[in-house]
Amino acid sequence: MRMKQQSLLATGLVVGVAVLSGMGLAAVRAAQTPPLDLRMQPLASPAPESGSSLPQMSVSNKGVLLSWVERTGPKATLRFSERTAAGWSAAQTAASGDNWFVNWADVPSVVRLANGTLAAHWLQKSGASTYAYDVKLSYSTDNGRTWAAPFSPHNDGTKTEHGFASLFSMPGGGLGLVWLDGRAMTSTPGTGAMAGMDHGGGDMTVRFASFDDKWTQTGDALIDARVCECCPTTAVVTAEGVLTAFRNRADDETRDIYVSRLEKGKWSEPKAAHADDWRIDACPVNGPALSAHGRGVVIAWFTGKNNQNHAFAAFSKDAGRTFGNPIALDDEKTVGRVDVELLPDGSAIATWMESTPTGAQLRARRVEASGQRSLPVTVTEMSAARSSGYPRMALSGQELVFAWTEVVPGKAAGSDGALRVKTAIAQLPKR
Repeated sequence: MRMKQQSLLATGLVVGVAVLSGMGLAAVRAAQTPPLDLRMQPLASPAPESGSSLPQMSVSNKGVLLSWVERTGPKATLRFSERTAAGWSAAQTAASGDNWFVNWADVPSVVRLANGTLAAHWLQKSGASTYAYDVKLSYSTDNGRTWAAPFSPHNDGTKTEHGFASLFSMPGGGLGLVWLDGRAMTSTPGTGAMAGMDHGGGDMTVRFASFDDKWTQTGDALIDARVCECCPTTAVVTAEGVLTAFRNRADDETRDIYVSRLEKGKWSEPKAAHADDWRIDACPVNGPALSAHGRGVVIAWFTGKNNQNHAFAAFSKDAGRTFGNPIALDDEKTVGRVDVELLPDGSAIATWMESTPTGAQLRARRVEASGQRSLPVTVTEMSAARSSGYPRMALSGQELVFAWTEVVPGKAAGSDGALRVKTAIAQLPKR
């Protein structure tokens, strides 16, 4: 069923309608939901007008922090800015180098921890093979003026893939992260696109590490011994500990989204958030998104079962132990690249890239655990190419912040200046 939509940036107002969700999985039937009344405002980006991409956002008690990567020839620079009442703060540099692995889906980040320390991660080449690279970490205790010497959360000594890291503040203090770890794999030179690349033999894994406030490593654990090779991870902190989600890889090439919980120092046995039973003999490069408040959790994900590309969301009331029925997000067909934010009233705002005849649109809608959905809205037109990366959304107080990569008009594809990071905001109405 094709649905009407309005452009947020053009109208600033969206009214909810009743819809049915029949997207090929056992999605919940939807009924009338309160209107999604978002009043969007363009927000001048702190990133340069060309040569910026790979936006990432996190939220602390100081608000939203945006990071991105700037490219000039072989040099890559990780920059960041924080949202203030007057706009974005002046951009600062966290790290730079000419030996980085820079990829549209494996995105560096800067986050502010609970004690105010800034932590950053990026990917640095470790060998000649295309996918031989390490996760590198650094931190700043003076708001980004100076940074500690880079170090790695893994010291396995293999020249294989280590990436797709998700950073978060550990309960009780310090830094935690999960990442894809290829130490059990043999590395071969990559020659193709990410979705069909050959990493060599062995299995990709998901691992966890943690550091205390003095940056002594306190944790190092295997979460899942066989996962999809290049789908981004995600992690949140619930009232009962850390919850992570990633794309698992079964022996029969079923690649559904799995979750695992860190409770009392141990990771639970990974299990499917929902049994999509999507079998694909390649990595789709499409990871999940999580958001949590207390014991409440919402997850969003992409599946391409039966060659039908769709995005879904599901809610949990028990810190991610179990999830309700999937709720369809897209309207006809999606590129995926989802994001989601749990709202104070228990509903959620989800975003995804909807496929269009000319490319894609970044869309958003409110969903509720009952299956109710608002009318979808278009945040912006986008390219469906991989260079457009993952759009991001963050919630701080009553403000939603959106960030995405736009193709610069008139610039040659693949040039250093062909991309730029754009931002916009919307105030959530009180309910």
